[in-house]
Amino acid sequence: MGRYAIRRILEATALILVITMATFALISSAPGGPSILLDPNMTPEDTERLRTLYGLDRPIHEQYFRWLWQVLQGNLGFSLGVGRPVAELIAGALPATLLLSGLALLVAVLVAVPLGIVAAVRRNSWIDRTLTTVSFFGLSLPVFWYGLMLIIIFAVILRWLPAGGMFTPGNATPLDLLLHLILPVIALSTSLMAELVRYTRSAMIGVLRQDYVRTARAKGVAENVVITRHAFRTAMIPVVTLLGLLIPRLIGGAAVTETVFTWPGMGRLAVSAAFNQDFPTIMGITLVISVTVVLSNLIVDLLYAKLDPRVSYQ
Repeated sequence: MGRYAIRRILEATALILVITMATFALISSAPGGPSILLDPNMTPEDTERLRTLYGLDRPIHEQYFRWLWQVLQGNLGFSLGVGRPVAELIAGALPATLLLSGLALLVAVLVAVPLGIVAAVRRNSWIDRTLTTVSFFGLSLPVFWYGLMLIIIFAVILRWLPAGGMFTPGNATPLDLLLHLILPVIALSTSLMAELVRYTRSAMIGVLRQDYVRTARAKGVAENVVITRHAFRTAMIPVVTLLGLLIPRLIGGAAVTETVFTWPGMGRLAVSAAFNQDFPTIMGITLVISVTVVLSNLIVDLLYAKLDPRVSYQ
């Protein structure tokens, strides 16, 4: 296990380097330039001075290795948009994104896995057909449209919940935070729940057909014991795989959700940086997201041995 983890970490490091190089090349080749250099009131001399100050006048490969060297020293550079350290911007936005994404994933798992099991156990019943239909509907909902509909219904028409933001000005309490979380968590977790319901149902149906499950039933083992002790653990292996694959979608969905609900997280920061072509901020966010995705997939791989003793990493 230890050797496998070390090998995966080395592979992950190489993958992160490739991702950052590709991102840097794409950003550098994009038309236009940082918004700070497009101010019509700036003289050509001022523009050139800023380009020199931020190293934008150097070849692309020199800019990249300069950025990489700064990262190794713990410096992500300064934002070209707001003039603040990128690490400071990310540190301010990351907790909000982790809270929103983590809660959305938790809600999706706690709701979808039991529903998927019920759909599998009651296969071809009205419950199964209803859950399958609702799951397909949930997968087809665009996050931005769904989020806007939630705002219109629950914030504008019914006025039950706040329309956006993280806190009400002057009322930064845990209850206020919870109320602000409800709509974005629903918007972000719906498609995840739909996917997990379908995957859990399919995995559980496959396991319930196995010989050892039939043998347990033939011996008179109670149905709830067959499901919870014999079938559930094996069925969760492909579901855990799906969770690893859903992390990038969760991050992408968070960017849209944070923009719709004006949630002060990494997604909203990334969208703002992209519009302003704020190179250092985009690279810093790319690095953090890459590390998050790679580590989450590594954790999922290591969980296999706990779920299925047959899995070997030697």
